[in-house]
Amino acid sequence: MKQAEDLRFMAVALKQAKVAAKAGEVPIGAVMVRDGEVLAADRNRREELNDAAAHAEILLIRQVGAILGGWRLSGCTLYVTLEPCPMCAGALVLARLHRLVFGAPDPKTGAVVSLYDIVRDCRLNHSLKVSGGVMWEDCAALLRDFFRQRRD
Repeated sequence: MKQAEDLRFMAVALKQAKVAAKAGEVPIGAVMVRDGEVLAADRNRREELNDAAAHAEILLIRQVGAILGGWRLSGCTLYVTLEPCPMCAGALVLARLHRLVFGAPDPKTGAVVSLYDIVRDCRLNHSLKVSGGVMWEDCAALLRDFFRQRRD
């Protein structure tokens, strides 16, 4: 059941990533879920907002905090198409997120499995459950195609 749910919600995040690509943003999409219901979905908006911190994960933390009326995202699961960077991984810990599901690993800036493991670092006051590699081929292909087109 959890695997089917992970695929379903990652597909929603992937749709957001495709919207980001069409808008000229790095194609990363995310969706925040609690109790099997989508609370919010978004995408990278750094170019649109002229904000280096406008990663999909950060935008969702802010949106869902407003929806829930508090900064603690206990019981929430974040689905994101690319392994979070150090900024986003730290924010997920501070927001007390329950679970993170990501698509493609990020060997250049990944802070969950690739370079660091911020979200499960026992020295911090909170840790997340993590599932990685969900629909990774689709997520990685979208990023690869986006950057290939930019280089051409």
